[in-house]
Amino acid sequence: MFGIKSDKGYHEVAEGIRIKTVSYGQETLMTEFTLKKGSMLPEHSHVHEQTGYLVAGRMDLRIGGTSRILSPGDSWNVPSNVKHGASVLEDSVAVEVFAPRREEYLKFVCVDDVVEQAKE
Repeated sequence: MFGIKSDKGYHEVAEGIRIKTVSYGQETLMTEFTLKKGSMLPEHSHVHEQTGYLVAGRMDLRIGGTSRILSPGDSWNVPSNVKHGASVLEDSVAVEVFAPRREEYLKFVCVDDVVEQAKE
């Protein structure tokens, strides 16, 4: 599968936070989040391991009992079932990969942006 960049297909999941699933496989799923300055990602946890990369902006990310101000190029990993949340300090873009694949995020795929690979 190839995910093709476009500005369409984002879904607001919280005030100021939009998501788009950009690619997925049998075991993993990749998302792009756009986050507006001042928005908050409430503390939560899930069974999925989550690895992310901040493309643009600044965020205060909390994982477990640790908080860190992130800048473009910084990355993180949230282990399974660990509480995490964020405060968005500047308009931001983050890319995150979830494993196992988050089935409930398949609805955030923009079908116009996905090109299926030939099966071998």
